[in-house]
Amino acid sequence: MNPENELKTWQQKAQAQTELLLAHFLPSESQVPHTLHEAMRYVTLGGGKRLRPLLVLAASELGEANQNAVEQAMAAIEMVHVYSLVHDDMPAMDNDSLRRGKPTCHVQYDEATALLVGDALQTQAFNVLSRPTGLPAERQLAMLSTLAQASGSLGMAGGQAIDLANVGKAMNQAELEQMHSLKTGALIRAAVALGALSCPDLTPAQIQTLDRYAAKLGLAFQVIDDVLDCEADTATLGKTAGKDSDNNKPTYVKLMGLHAARIYAETLIAEAVALIEPFGDKALRLRQLAEFVTARKN
Repeated sequence: MNPENELKTWQQKAQAQTELLLAHFLPSESQVPHTLHEAMRYVTLGGGKRLRPLLVLAASELGEANQNAVEQAMAAIEMVHVYSLVHDDMPAMDNDSLRRGKPTCHVQYDEATALLVGDALQTQAFNVLSRPTGLPAERQLAMLSTLAQASGSLGMAGGQAIDLANVGKAMNQAELEQMHSLKTGALIRAAVALGALSCPDLTPAQIQTLDRYAAKLGLAFQVIDDVLDCEADTATLGKTAGKDSDNNKPTYVKLMGLHAARIYAETLIAEAVALIEPFGDKALRLRQLAEFVTARKN
């Protein structure tokens, strides 16, 4: 099997595992309040690249992972990611009507339900991540702290705030990178950290190296997002194409140009891959996922 097909097989298996975990850890729609639980499952199940759970799983392959911790982290980080998408799509923020190829939560239900879905998914993520795993207590606390910091005002939510405050404004590269290191990069870094923390045998120095890898990966992911927003169509993206341009948001394409932005993303990925060379064959999936980021079409 060639490497591309072999990666696709692994991705499909890991995505299916993520789907099963999410279905298990989400409240049943038969539970009261029915509509809220139905909406939580509507936005979370049946779609998405599942990049963040895949990064958790790939990083966990570097050591002797606690599988309960890995599975709970895979579900928790995807719940936080989906909550961010639900809120991001609402009229007060990006006001989008399409996500993962289907109507966004506030369109399918209503704005109040979408707001509550995001709130409930965020808290359910921490409910799941705090369940007993058998890991040393300090490791599990570190996992909870990692996800909390990556989600809040010094992470994803802070990046969203900077993004909203700069619509229609010019940003230089340092400012753009600061914004996206929080908005997109923080949760990608958290995914890799959660996978690493699930392995009690990985050292602080190794975890720090993985964080540097993840920081470059997260930035490259956002650069390619900006490229695809210009290059791809709505059907391929599964969300409205050209949205950032229509909303006059600062992007890497606007700052650098399309070709230079893609070259920059490829350079970041090459640097990320070089950082994990000391892990050898155990880092195969992390290398492949990094290369997938620049090759993806949506």
